[in-house]
Amino acid sequence: MRLLIVLCFSLFSIDFAFGEEPVTYSREDSLRVVALLEKGAKTGKMEGGQWSMANGQRSADGESQSLTLFYARQLMGLPYVGHTLEVNGKAEHLAINLQSLDCTTLVENVCALSLTTMHGSKSWKDFLFWLRTLRYQDGKIDGYSSRNHYFSQWIQSGTRQGLLCEIKPDESIAVPMKLTLNYMSSHPNSYPLLKTDMDERRLIAIMEKRASGATVAYIPKERVGDSREVLGCIHDGDILAITTNKAGLDVSHVGFAVWGEDGKLHLLNASSIHKKVVLEPMSLYEYMQKHSSQTGIRVIRLR
Repeated sequence: MRLLIVLCFSLFSIDFAFGEEPVTYSREDSLRVVALLEKGAKTGKMEGGQWSMANGQRSADGESQSLTLFYARQLMGLPYVGHTLEVNGKAEHLAINLQSLDCTTLVENVCALSLTTMHGSKSWKDFLFWLRTLRYQDGKIDGYSSRNHYFSQWIQSGTRQGLLCEIKPDESIAVPMKLTLNYMSSHPNSYPLLKTDMDERRLIAIMEKRASGATVAYIPKERVGDSREVLGCIHDGDILAITTNKAGLDVSHVGFAVWGEDGKLHLLNASSIHKKVVLEPMSLYEYMQKHSSQTGIRVIRLR
């Protein structure tokens, strides 16, 4: 434990420059963000509410790129590390880590970079603003329970703020799912803070109840291998949230949609299997058949 504390403080610094709120990050993180934003600003421009890539820009494998997919590709190769936000203990404040990513922080960082660019900025502080807005309920930090721990919360909060929209699949293939979220409160020993802090456990249970009850629609895994014509609601760079049948949980993995040259849907993700951010070489359909608890995908788009 002592070694872990030393390592955390050697990698990260705490800064109060973001308003009055502390931010945990390293100098390398801030330099990488600014460099990425400089590069992103040159990729295109906003036209009629949509981001247009410069000169119809395409990626190395020939796929047209959205801004989100552009930024996701810039982070490919970074190592996968789970639980990258658990660095501040009970003191909840914004944590930045672009040296290693898990599946959720990949999505969050890419979306924050994209929103910063869409709003015509190359500012580190603007990036922090958008990251906080996405990560916390209605963009406000108020303790551990204010973080969007469940991806359905993340979608709900972003939708309320006008940043995201969930794309409804065609009724002919859609499967309804009622959200019943209680995994964290049912498995407190899996979360260091909840093991010992009964107040936080109570607040998490309240949060879960508030986020539960809604019915959402997903595309079942059996149809994820359908053609681009059938799955036309899915665009390159859309966020794909993989649903699960695990009790009390909604989504088990997230990444970005990429239509490959093989005509099949693929997932760009921070992979615990490959131990890095990677574009899965197998199709998403093949990938999901290997995971029995995965049931389908929800499709979310940055507005």
